[in-house]
Amino acid sequence: MTRGILIAGNESSLSVAIAAEATKRVEHFASALIPNRLSEQIRKDAGTPSIYGKQPADPLPDGAALPLQWNPGSPIAARTLILAAENRLEHIDEAILVCTPPAIRRRAAELSPADIEIMVNDHIKGWFFLARELAQLFHAKESGTLALVLSDMGAGGRDDPVDLLGPAAAASFRAFAQSLLSSALDEPYLTMGFSSSEIGEESAFAAFVFKLIDEGAKRNNGKWHKFGKLNLFNR
Repeated sequence: MTRGILIAGNESSLSVAIAAEATKRVEHFASALIPNRLSEQIRKDAGTPSIYGKQPADPLPDGAALPLQWNPGSPIAARTLILAAENRLEHIDEAILVCTPPAIRRRAAELSPADIEIMVNDHIKGWFFLARELAQLFHAKESGTLALVLSDMGAGGRDDPVDLLGPAAAASFRAFAQSLLSSALDEPYLTMGFSSSEIGEESAFAAFVFKLIDEGAKRNNGKWHKFGKLNLFNR
C-alpha cells in the first residue's frame, strides 16, 4: 500500500524541494497551495517557482502533484481539504505543512489593509484550522505523521525595506508548532518540527525532513529538528 502524502503551503523554492523529495517515494502526492491573493505588485516581486511544472527549472514529473483547492482562512475549507485528500489518496499517512510566508517589504504607512488581512487569514489562521483537522484524523486512526516545516531563510538586501508581515507570520507558526510538539507525547501519532536558515540548501533541507519522516522513530516525536550544513553528512 503506497503512502498517502499531503503537502500544504505557499509556492516557494522550499515547497518545490519538499515536493521533489515526495516524488522519490510515491508516484502521486496531494498538494494544497495557499492562494496568492496579495496585491499585484507583491505577487510580481515574489517570482516564486511552482510545484505544478509551470517553470522550466521545476524538477517534478508531470502530474505528480494532485492539486486540491484550499481557502486557508475557513475552518470548513480545512475539513473539505482533508476529505478531498483522502478521496484522491485513499488515506493520509503524512502531512507536511510548509511555512514560507511571502515577504511584504513595505513601510508601515504603505501597508494595504487588504494585504494585512490576507496575511493573517491565509498565513496564520489557516495553519490553526488545518492542523486541527489533521490532529483529529491522526488521533482517530491512531497513526500518522504531522511535520511542521519552517523556513528561516531570510532574503532581501541591507537597503531593502523591512519585511513587516512575513516574520510575524513565521513567528506565529513557530509558536503554534512548538505548542503542538509539547503535547505530542500524549498523542498516538508523530509530530515533528523542522527549521533551516541555510540559504540555497532547500534540497538538502527537504531530504533531511524526509529522512526523519521515513525513519518514523518515536525518539524524534515532539522534537524540533534544526537543519544545518553538518546534517549534509547524515543524509
